[in-house]
Amino acid sequence: MEYRTLGRSGAIVSAFALGTMTFGHEADEATSHAILDDYAAAGGTFIDTADVYTHGTSEEIVGRWLAANPERAEQMVIATKGRFPMGDGPNDHGTSRRHLRTALDASLRRLGVEHIDLYQMHAWDPHTPIEETLRFLDDAVAVGKIGYYGFSNFLGWQLTKAVYEAKAHGWAAPVTLQPQYNLLVRGIESEVVPAALDAGMGLLPWGPLAGGWLSGKYHRDTQPTGATRLGEDPQRGMEAWGPRNARAKTWDIIDAVGSVAETHGVSHAQVALRWVADRPAVTSVILGARTREQLADNLKAADLALGEEEMAKLTKVSEPELEAYPYGTKAIEQRSRKIEGGR
Repeated sequence: MEYRTLGRSGAIVSAFALGTMTFGHEADEATSHAILDDYAAAGGTFIDTADVYTHGTSEEIVGRWLAANPERAEQMVIATKGRFPMGDGPNDHGTSRRHLRTALDASLRRLGVEHIDLYQMHAWDPHTPIEETLRFLDDAVAVGKIGYYGFSNFLGWQLTKAVYEAKAHGWAAPVTLQPQYNLLVRGIESEVVPAALDAGMGLLPWGPLAGGWLSGKYHRDTQPTGATRLGEDPQRGMEAWGPRNARAKTWDIIDAVGSVAETHGVSHAQVALRWVADRPAVTSVILGARTREQLADNLKAADLALGEEEMAKLTKVSEPELEAYPYGTKAIEQRSRKIEGGR
């Protein structure tokens, strides 16, 4: 297993994190604990959950595993999130001090710990001033309830605003951002990735296999069937990843992944995961497994090395379609200049 710093912090995490959104939903407790055992045995040290995952059940399952495995738990970096509704009241969601105080304490209870290593705001809250959120997080760091904090699903301007508000007030700075990122969804490269690089923050990509599109389970002109997300509900699965997936380009990307996978004798998933792991600013890629077999295959991406030509091939075929302005060639030229001068 490869290890990296958690963003600009001094904490060390494995380059592949274990996402637990399936725990208590697609994976029962026994399966979830077996997945955790396998992940730890493979050298994984970074567990990511959220209060809203199966309405708290995921955190409880992780908490019981931590309690039953104290030696392994000692090596784990635990991350969770707060922001989405955990009740029907007006203060049962958001990133206000009022909600986060109860949300954080509830997560600590469910996980059975006194301290959470990384506490993440699950999304931007348009009704709460970012200063209020940041002050709460700084207080939580100061009293030892959390070690670090980060964000999830923020836009570039939101991330930059939060970073510089924290800096201006002398509060603890955010260290990570958790965005959706994969070979089919690369829109964050225009604004979010540069903002993260500028702030020295690490990316924790979720959905690295694009809901199964990059797993090798789907093929041109073949209707998905069986125990796959698209097979269970093909129309909803197709729509979930946007209109791009109806285009030939999606299949070109999948074919390119398959070609590289065949060269190395590995699965499509391993190639797709390796590509994401090697992108700029990425700290750790979040793996979401429903079964031990899925996890075992995904973790093999840690041992895969893609050559420069292979990375370039995948990057080229998956190049995102952007508006001519402000992201096209001419617009990029307007934001750059030759160091040596001249026209």
